[in-house]
Amino acid sequence: MQVKIYKPTKTSMQSGSIEQKWLIEFVQADSSKFIEPYLKRTSSSDMMNEVVLSFNRLNDAIDFAKNNNYEYEIIRPQKLRLIKKSYADNFK
Repeated sequence: MQVKIYKPTKTSMQSGSIEQKWLIEFVQADSSKFIEPYLKRTSSSDMMNEVVLSFNRLNDAIDFAKNNNYEYEIIRPQKLRLIKKSYADNFK
């Protein structure tokens, strides 16, 4: 089974820079999806895509994946770029 390890991005409602936890999310196989005949909606026979595990450190998440023989992919967060702005720049 394959998992991805990542830090979630903050929502647009958050302004602070709180430290996010590392998450492990199971990658869903395409063969587990099907269309229900009566309700005509997409469903899945694999419920592991509903499971999300959180860890305080990246090494803990990697150790969990290795101990359970999961193939893992690490998605590292991008660095925040701060652009220095001045109110006076609006009037040049």
